[in-house]
Amino acid sequence: MEYGPREEETFSIDLAQKGLFVLNEGNYMYGNASLSYYNPASGEVQNEVFARSNAFPLGDVAQSMTIHGGLGWVVVNNSGVIFAIDLASFREVRRITGFTAPRYIHFVSERKAYVTQIWDPRIYIVDPVECRITGYIETGMDFETGSTEMMVQTGGYVYVNCWSYQNCILKIDSSTDAVVARLEVGIQPSAMVKDAAGKLWTMTDGGYEGSPYGWEPATLSRIDPETFSIEKTFRFPASSQPRMLTSSGDGKTLYWINGGVYRMDSSSDALPVEPVVAQHGTIFYSLTIDPLSGEIYIGDAIDYTQSGVVLRYSPDGQLLGSFDVGVNPGNFCWRAAQ
Repeated sequence: MEYGPREEETFSIDLAQKGLFVLNEGNYMYGNASLSYYNPASGEVQNEVFARSNAFPLGDVAQSMTIHGGLGWVVVNNSGVIFAIDLASFREVRRITGFTAPRYIHFVSERKAYVTQIWDPRIYIVDPVECRITGYIETGMDFETGSTEMMVQTGGYVYVNCWSYQNCILKIDSSTDAVVARLEVGIQPSAMVKDAAGKLWTMTDGGYEGSPYGWEPATLSRIDPETFSIEKTFRFPASSQPRMLTSSGDGKTLYWINGGVYRMDSSSDALPVEPVVAQHGTIFYSLTIDPLSGEIYIGDAIDYTQSGVVLRYSPDGQLLGSFDVGVNPGNFCWRAAQ
């Protein structure tokens, strides 16, 4: 998408109602990432809110978004930038640059945040107030295959799954910014969440057949963060390709995409057999659960080139509606009512 000279637009958002940001990845190297905003109460969706508010495009591959300190922090992977935006106007108020390929940002304190990378084994330490990189956490991985992904904090420790060509979870002491332990799991842990009991769950995708770094069936494992050990592991059939592990607002239920959408109680001893939402001639690409209502939101990539759709389902899997968004809706971020 091309942007010529234009005026910034002004938005009026009801901050008393919760909202949902949809990060549309766009296509790699096309620079057509975008940000959409949906109001569940009114059903109103606004697309291209970043570009329309700032008069320039979001960039190349929108990866993730985190809300902290009253701002929305948008990580744009291939552009190597993190934008901080005002949640009401969507206008840029801060910007952090100097990254290789950032994936996620996690706030340790008001003056310290960690940023993971896919083409750099180091975890970057940033000052979000001064918007600068202040240091690095060395992970011991090499630059050819090292990468870090999602972060979950429990007490003073931050746990990080190492995805691309890796097979471990790192435990970082946030007071010293150092890796203090490493736990091997299956090949390529792609996601990690924390449940209601404080346990960590990680899903591995197993790599791919023919990969020089190995291939194996995907897994779902529960980890005790205190002992930093695996308590149980569920193995998927070899033909499965589970992804997008997430959880309900109360942390009692796990969800993921494996063609359709599956859910499992965090206390269960077996993987579910049937999906709660069946796939039907479409591409379920991303997933989030309304933390209050339990409704299921699925990003449909359609064909990876045209603008996507977000499908909204009831907790029991009944289609409630849909709305149009940007190309490849790949991630979500909920904004709580203020």
